[in-house]
Amino acid sequence: MASAPPRAARGAAHKRAAAARPRLEGVAGGAREADPAEAEALLHHRVRLGIVSALAGAAPLSFVELRALLDTTDGNLSVHARKLEDAGYIACAKSFADRRPRTEYRLAPSGRRALERYLAHMEALIALARNSLKR
Repeated sequence: MASAPPRAARGAAHKRAAAARPRLEGVAGGAREADPAEAEALLHHRVRLGIVSALAGAAPLSFVELRALLDTTDGNLSVHARKLEDAGYIACAKSFADRRPRTEYRLAPSGRRALERYLAHMEALIALARNSLKR
């Protein structure tokens, strides 16, 4: 009887399979939008959802502003922002102000569409749950 591979081995195999998938380029030169299930999984994390939500309602925000707004650490914000940037959901601009580095983020159109789809899906689930409770 064969046993399942260790969790780390399964995770490594999944990462290799994901890396082997071709990345398709969109007409604007950016990465193609993720399928809805991938987008939902990407946005479902508290920090990533907070980033796109904050950027949806505001002008570009700096790294420092986002960090304070989301009450997270530099490393945590950096990792989650990078995932959103890699997916093409946010854009990052780096500059210097008074000899200090400044990183600003803005929501990309694909990020706005992904957020709208995610919120619509969550609203549908909430409505279903509310209807179930009324019975």
